[in-house]
Amino acid sequence: MDLVRRRHLARSLGLLASAPLALLAAGCSSRQAAPDVPYTLLDGRQTTLKAQQGKVMLVNFWATSCTTCVKEMPEIVATHQKYRERGYDTLAVAMSYDPPAYVASFAESRQLPFGVAIDNTGGIAKAFGDIRLTPTTFVLDKRGGIVKKYVGEPDFAALHSLIEELLREA
Repeated sequence: MDLVRRRHLARSLGLLASAPLALLAAGCSSRQAAPDVPYTLLDGRQTTLKAQQGKVMLVNFWATSCTTCVKEMPEIVATHQKYRERGYDTLAVAMSYDPPAYVASFAESRQLPFGVAIDNTGGIAKAFGDIRLTPTTFVLDKRGGIVKKYVGEPDFAALHSLIEELLREA
C-alpha cells in the first residue's frame, strides 16, 4: 500500500493526523500515546491519564453550551455504566470557556457517574492536539494509546463494539 493510501486509511480510521509518517509508511500498528496530562476532578482529586493505564478510557471534551454534548451525555453515561465493571472509565473534560459553576451544576443535576475535570487553562485540550470543537472524544486502550478520535457525536453501537474489542485485549 502506498504512503498516500496509508494516510487516507489512517484518517478514515480516526487516527490522529499528527501520527508519525514513519509508522504509517512502515505499516506499523503502534498507537500514539495519549498525553499524560494532570487534571483535577470536580471533587478535588488530582490525577493523570497515566494513572488510569490498565483501563480502557473514553476522554470526552465537551461544554454545557454545546447542544450535541448535552444530547450525547446520557449515552456516555449509559456506556460508562455498561462497561465500568469490566475495566472501563470515562473522563469528561469541560472546555476552558465553560463557567465552572455551570459544569458543576450540570454534573450534579445529571449525577454523572464518572470523573469531570474543568480545563481552566486549556492545557488538556492543547495536549490532545489543540481541541477547539465540541464534542471531541478519544478512546484509549489499556496502555494509554489513542485508538479512535470522534469529532461530533459517536455512533454508539460502533463505539460499544470498539470498547468490547479493547476490553478483550491483554
